[in-house]
Amino acid sequence: MFVDIETIISRFKRLIPAVDECSLRIVEESAEWTAVRQDVAMPLTESRDYGAMITIRDGDGLGYAATSDLSDVGLRAALDRALDWMRLSKQRSVFSNQTFRLPRLKGRYRSATTQPFTWSIADRIEVLMNESRACKIDARVVDWQASLSTQHIRSALMTADSLASGDYVLQETDITIPALHVTVHEGGVTQTRSWGGRDNGFCQQGGYDVLERAGFIGSGPIAAQEALQLLAAPNCPSGKFDLLLMPDQLMLQIHESIGHPLELDRILGDERNYAGTSFVTLDMFGSYQYGSSLLNVTYDPTQATELASFAFDDEGAQAQRQYVIQNGILLRPLGGMQSNQRAQQIGYAFDAVATSRACAWNRPPIDRMSNLNIEPGNTTLDEMIASIEDGILMETNASWSIDDSRNKFQFGCEWGQRIRNGKRAEIVRNPNYRGISKTFWRSLAMVGDASTFEVMGTPYCGKGEPNQAIWVGHASPVCKFTGIDVFGAER
Repeated sequence: MFVDIETIISRFKRLIPAVDECSLRIVEESAEWTAVRQDVAMPLTESRDYGAMITIRDGDGLGYAATSDLSDVGLRAALDRALDWMRLSKQRSVFSNQTFRLPRLKGRYRSATTQPFTWSIADRIEVLMNESRACKIDARVVDWQASLSTQHIRSALMTADSLASGDYVLQETDITIPALHVTVHEGGVTQTRSWGGRDNGFCQQGGYDVLERAGFIGSGPIAAQEALQLLAAPNCPSGKFDLLLMPDQLMLQIHESIGHPLELDRILGDERNYAGTSFVTLDMFGSYQYGSSLLNVTYDPTQATELASFAFDDEGAQAQRQYVIQNGILLRPLGGMQSNQRAQQIGYAFDAVATSRACAWNRPPIDRMSNLNIEPGNTTLDEMIASIEDGILMETNASWSIDDSRNKFQFGCEWGQRIRNGKRAEIVRNPNYRGISKTFWRSLAMVGDASTFEVMGTPYCGKGEPNQAIWVGHASPVCKFTGIDVFGAER
């Protein structure tokens, strides 16, 4: 890495002004993307980035400024800009900042990487080329691509108080995302099957160990064969069916119809002009029946391999596992310390979760999802299938749409399979389902046990102005829903 954190800390110590709160967040990131398309190696993409954000609070004034110049001069200039913004905001704050206090910052976090990614570029291309070549099993395979994305992020967060005792937070994260896509075409029909990557959610913390957990090696011919099966399959029927959702599709369902509606800044109206609002209101917490009694959702930043695991959020709040929904009852929102303080000032007291995050050094932390998971139940996959007289299994998202209050939704999947009389039956293509978040989770009838539980994630959750795209984890078992509106669509 290329940032000497201890040197920057010593510079920052000399500059700390006499204010109520002053913090410094340093972030450095390196990323590589390697791909092979149709057996041709694509240009390598590499990025290196670093910088720091200074935040100042004094009375009701709040200001921040970012810089990539980490010299004495650069830090001084950023500090002066933050002080200017703080003074300007003092008489214009819509709520009181005076009770806001950053926590004592001390701790370390490192991704649980069992096999660090040390492959050379040539080694990466060789692995991807092998998968690419294995995809071309039939003349109807018209496009195929294998790729590998890796990231290493190191961040440090400190305040004037923590530095006085020599403490600060240091966190290091490794991310590996393998991906493979195969597209087939015949007679005006086109189908795609994905393996890994952001499309089916197999994004995790780790190195080479992620490829092993994803089963990426040898996935090329499997994805191609499944794409050809879809090509020959009938269109998904329409009507009310029992719906069996696999973890890679539940990832998006959790994300859109639980995660986004529960973001506290969205509920408070901050995102109305861009990302939208929420059907959830402040008075729902503690009493609202969000789902059936089988629905248990946790905010869990401690899951070892999950994409958004960490020890502290970007405001310095210590991360800990908490129930967001328990036995179907909505308990708490997803919000950082500042949003929780705002809610308290208008009469709503919430148990804060540590989930205020920034996508980069030049963005302030905002309320985000992190690891948001459905807890396993006690039903096996075979038992769930046996319980379905007429239903459809769906996996791997292909399309999605949801209204700006995160309520009315429609999702399309890559893969569908009929379930008849308690047994798997024919494959169907272009499966879709729709519903309303307010009522959808109340149709949850069975929750899979730990054997069906999978850790998924997405690196592209967008929110904020200017936009912040950040990585989010979602883990879940297989789940069964009853009476869901299912339909087919030609694509």
